[in-house]
Amino acid sequence: MRRTVHRHLGKVVAGTAIAVAGTAVMVAVTLPGTAGADESGGTGKAAGSAQQAADGVGAAPGVVQQAPAEGEKGKGRDPLTDDETKRVEQLAVNQQFLNSSENVDGKRGPQRLDVELADPNPDELDNPNAPRRADVTFYDYKDDTVVTKTVNLDTGKVEQTGTQHGVQPPASHAENVEAAELLLADPLGAGLKADYKDATGNELTSPDQLLLTAMVYKATPGRQSGVLDQCGEHRCVRLFPKVKNGPWIDARDFVIDLSARKVGKLTG
Repeated sequence: MRRTVHRHLGKVVAGTAIAVAGTAVMVAVTLPGTAGADESGGTGKAAGSAQQAADGVGAAPGVVQQAPAEGEKGKGRDPLTDDETKRVEQLAVNQQFLNSSENVDGKRGPQRLDVELADPNPDELDNPNAPRRADVTFYDYKDDTVVTKTVNLDTGKVEQTGTQHGVQPPASHAENVEAAELLLADPLGAGLKADYKDATGNELTSPDQLLLTAMVYKATPGRQSGVLDQCGEHRCVRLFPKVKNGPWIDARDFVIDLSARKVGKLTG
């Protein structure tokens, strides 16, 4: 029988779900899977974006690589192929964008969040030969901006660029890992380490030991102060860590501000 630990973060959750509540402007979320299942570390649409293996935009830091050959191509409204996804990621980042942006690690270049097939233009709806386009979404930590670029897969050109402030799409896997790194390095992460040891008998030293799910956090005006009062303008997340082949660990009282690289605790 699994133990329930009450003296650290609150408890190691042996059940299958945590109802998310508190002071954030959020909806309830049911965590996926069972407490003992071995699952991938990605996040679903309700709690984050799908796991992304590449950190940043996929190119070496500070280098704009030549766009790869077209490779395998889809047709019509087929989902993007792996080759198409890799190609548009690089086409979307020119030298100016690379030099002026910053990713979640504080390195040069934007943080990639998502790549998806774009909707056709209104005048192309009935055209079976309409060009395939992809929307590539980035987060620029230099000025807390969401940047979406629409790339024409036929021409290789960026046709449109959109910039938004105060918008917080689901977090990427790379952002979840960085959030866990910050929590583990902070004094507030002591409870997470203690609960992990209670559950496994081992020391928690790396996010690689956990399956990470996260939800973006926006502070309710007037409800939080200090490190959390800018969440919403800043990129902030709450983590829902799970021991691999083990239980969920309840860390929902903690919020990681990825923009400021600080950890706070919810109050009230």
